Amino acid sequence: MALALTTIGYARATQASLIEALKEAGVEVLADIRALPNSRRAGFSKSSLRAAAHEAGMEYRHFKHLGTPKEGRDAARRGDYPTLRRVYEGQLELPEALAQMAEIQALAREQRVCLLCYCEEAERCHRSLLIEQAFADTAITHLHAG
Repeated sequence: MALALTTIGYARATQASLIEALKEAGVEVLADIRALPNSRRAGFSKSSLRAAAHEAGMEYRHFKHLGTPKEGRDAARRGDYPTLRRVYEGQLELPEALAQMAEIQALAREQRVCLLCYCEEAERCHRSLLIEQAFADTAITHLHAG
């Protein structure tokens, strides 16, 4: 069976619209790939998001080591994609990141997984770099909420 994976960014979403988009897509595991699962946006910090996902019948998992280090996040905010790529590719070489990539790959073989982070545009986000590295032969669907 070919792997399938969804992704979503919450930049313009409400928690309710995000959860609804995930439910409509049949997501079973929400894989939070932010280094720091905190947000100034209401409903998107780890505990609140975990509770909402659980209430909707989904599992929430945080994959800290697949998040972008500070230097990469700063580059992304500046629109400096080459620096984001360089920093994030280095992150993905770490043993902890490799272990978490393998964990998501295993989950995706059994359940419908959605990668979550802030950035709305997947192609300008570390999600696309993670997909390049760990999910090259995977059918990808980018969800939108809001």
